[in-house]
Amino acid sequence: MPTAAALLIASCQSLASLALPHGTITSAQIADRYDQTSLPQFCRVAATLTPSSDSNIKIEVWLPMSGWNGKFQAVGNGGWSGAIGYAAMQQALRRGYATSSTDTGHEGSRGDFVLGHPEKLIDFGYRSEHEMTIAAKAIISAFYDQAPKYSYWVGCSAGGRQALKEAQRFPDDYDGIIAGAPASDWTGRAATAMRVRQAVHKDERSYIPPEKYRLIHDAVLRTCDALDGVTDGLLTDPTRCHFDPGTLQCKSDDAAAASCLTSPQVEAARAIYATKVNAKTGREITALQPGSELGWGTWAGPQMFSIGVDHFRFVVFKNPDWDPMTLNFDKDIVAAEEIDHDTINALDPNLQPFFNRHGKLIQYHGWNDPQISPGSSVNYYKSVTSALGGADKVDASYRLFMVPAMAHCSGGEGPNTFDMLSALERWVEQHQAPETIIATHRTPGGEADRTRPLCPYPQVAAYRGSGSADAAANFVCKAP
Repeated sequence: MPTAAALLIASCQSLASLALPHGTITSAQIADRYDQTSLPQFCRVAATLTPSSDSNIKIEVWLPMSGWNGKFQAVGNGGWSGAIGYAAMQQALRRGYATSSTDTGHEGSRGDFVLGHPEKLIDFGYRSEHEMTIAAKAIISAFYDQAPKYSYWVGCSAGGRQALKEAQRFPDDYDGIIAGAPASDWTGRAATAMRVRQAVHKDERSYIPPEKYRLIHDAVLRTCDALDGVTDGLLTDPTRCHFDPGTLQCKSDDAAAASCLTSPQVEAARAIYATKVNAKTGREITALQPGSELGWGTWAGPQMFSIGVDHFRFVVFKNPDWDPMTLNFDKDIVAAEEIDHDTINALDPNLQPFFNRHGKLIQYHGWNDPQISPGSSVNYYKSVTSALGGADKVDASYRLFMVPAMAHCSGGEGPNTFDMLSALERWVEQHQAPETIIATHRTPGGEADRTRPLCPYPQVAAYRGSGSADAAANFVCKAP
């Protein structure tokens, strides 16, 4: 009689002939490593999905040969997302998950693939993730002869945008969703990054050299650090910080001065913090928050922020030679949103269908994020609560955690490592809603030197008044 292992090997190989609704399995083989990294043995399945005549969506599904936890975890992408997320898949596999990822229908990290290919734009915007989900569940069910008990989506940045898109458009796909630093306001982020570039590169005197980022950052902390009741180098809620870069203005406009800002640099810094609106709809489009200064090179450095530039070049204006310095923010953001028409943007506040099937959503965002405005996460949360009748109506299904002094998805001066997935599992599977999530900051050597509770927005972590400010136990979540 064949052993259980032999049966699984045969089951893996047989997946090559499995019929998919919109695709074909191209390989199914046993593996125990990826890119020289040893992994628990798994069945590695690759497929190509073609939901439209111009679609060419690559996916992979990894299935543990032993120790499967009975669950499915899909992982998200980053930027223009032209590659399968192997690193995140390895993490999921090690936790016992069957896991999947997609290249979103193209190769590479630029947006030029959409020019002349409207179906590929739809694949990137939302279709590839849904089609991957349907195919992955079919493959999992065929391999294990049972469907996954629970299905989760985990992603940050573009993967966070994909997460919200899944909840908005395909509420039946996942039981639990983690949306980290979501690029949900894709058009707003693109336009704001170029507006900042225009301000910083208006002329030579406007450019803020990277060596002045620390100057501005230290001034922000001097002004606002103590507002939360403890001087610890972190801003718990940067929206309370009303720092004016004009306090650093030089007595003369000497661009070479290291300890002050020229008048044009002051105006450029103000532009980096500035919130604008869509003149037609009145929708707020937020920029960066006080505390983010050490990461300003992402938008305000010498190089263009290509993710945003590509959107306007290839999606909005369909002109590879379009010059971002010609952006008319007030006019072009209106056009960008209308052209997008809910294809890439993930701003639909109606999560009620997802909530109705008991779906749970955890969203998080670092306040110091220099690439995706943290204000966009706050605004989206507010839009959902407003649309669905108030925070008390959504609290049982959706919680937002803002992370003090964290950069984009990770890193930064504040505690920035945490386990959102375990919190989501407890919420979905044991009905234990996350009241706090402990975040840890580590030294370059890996030693934990500070912990802090993350609180469901709008609550913040308030210092109890005694004990070390580096210990989470000395903080409590309170309404601001």
